[in-house]
Amino acid sequence: MNTLKKALNESAAMRWGVLLLVGFVLSVNYYFYDAFSTLKDLLRAEFDFTNKDYGLFVSFYSVPNTFLLMAVIGGVILDKLGIRRTGFMFVFFMAIGAVLTAYGASDYYGAGGIGYSFMSSFMPNYSPELKMMLLGRFFFGLGAETSIVVISKILVKWFKGKNLALAFGLKVGFGRLGTFAALNISPAVADKGANLTGAIWLAAILVCTGLLAFIVYMLLDAKLDKQLEKDSNETVTSKPFSFRDITGLLGNRAYLYIALLCVTFYSAVFPFLAYAPDFFADKFSLTSVESGKLTSLLPLGTMFFTPLFGWLIDRKGKSATAMIFGASTLLAVHLVFALTYFPPQAPIILLGIAFSLVPAAMWPSMVKLVDDSQIGTAYGLMYSIQNLGLWGFPIIAGSILDATNPGNPEVSDYTATILMFAAVSLLGLIFALLLKFEDKKKGFGVELPLNKK
Repeated sequence: MNTLKKALNESAAMRWGVLLLVGFVLSVNYYFYDAFSTLKDLLRAEFDFTNKDYGLFVSFYSVPNTFLLMAVIGGVILDKLGIRRTGFMFVFFMAIGAVLTAYGASDYYGAGGIGYSFMSSFMPNYSPELKMMLLGRFFFGLGAETSIVVISKILVKWFKGKNLALAFGLKVGFGRLGTFAALNISPAVADKGANLTGAIWLAAILVCTGLLAFIVYMLLDAKLDKQLEKDSNETVTSKPFSFRDITGLLGNRAYLYIALLCVTFYSAVFPFLAYAPDFFADKFSLTSVESGKLTSLLPLGTMFFTPLFGWLIDRKGKSATAMIFGASTLLAVHLVFALTYFPPQAPIILLGIAFSLVPAAMWPSMVKLVDDSQIGTAYGLMYSIQNLGLWGFPIIAGSILDATNPGNPEVSDYTATILMFAAVSLLGLIFALLLKFEDKKKGFGVELPLNKK
């Protein structure tokens, strides 16, 4: 007797197992990105970095996605070549970049190791250590952003019509778990500078472990495609790439407002997080460990709030309203940080709520606006636009910090820098309001529950 065998994505256990695998890849991605925020002063002491050097290091992550449009190209490659080949290639780039960054900070390299002489031969205003670490950061960013696009398409593939917003919320939670771990583990391992290179190498090794986890996912993805009787290259039903794929997206005002909200919202959060431990240490006289733990309250809160908000959006909708509320909260928190000495614990928790609401509503809403065949391109374009802000604002923040604190004192006044983040938050709120008006006018259904068309 023949029995009908369910596809893997019809099994709840397999879906959540896949989420755990790709969630781990995302966690180590974020761990490496955020591991340096609590090491800022140690990097300055060890390698004589200025605030602007540190801002350049943070922003170099976004160079390939901003100026080379690699997230867009990666999204197009993803739609044409499929999840497995695209994912492996870009997670591999991510691992190579992490290793190069750790190598640039290593004692062996600093003692004249491979590449040191070459890096010393040009741009003498920048140290060989910084230049090697910038190269690593470049490759890490080249791989990391497209790997997030790949994970987004994986979730659409496995969860569409089956708690998609919850899955995206948990995806965000995995990213915040990586940030939380980095903010707590990285300064502890660095041990006030005694083991700085060990802390950076730990982050690099975790990224390499994430590559192994993605290889395991590839086996499951291949089995699912075989069950669905798809071509193993996933290209049979693909249409040739056309620039109209991109111009058509940009011509969709609702998509454009979400993309602009994305760049302004994340530009007011991630670059802030890169400076937050130092900001809290200077303004509230905390140690590096204490300020790291305080900053980690943000990702800790989002680990729980984002899945909860995703679950609610699956069932109740109101995505645009959630984005408006989250953007408003972000603006209020930055104003409190900049203009008051109110104890920072409550505002950082509110920031965590804002940082949960907007991603939980924004990312899964894309399925309302974009055809399935363009999901990779749409997410890739959004990530490239986002990276324009993630490239520029760390440098702007560092420049403002240096300009408003001449002489590079031990304790810095961050008021002007945080007010800049507040201004960016205000722009995000405006774009969230425009999105709601556009959705009401055109009827995209952004405010409806995700299981309704």
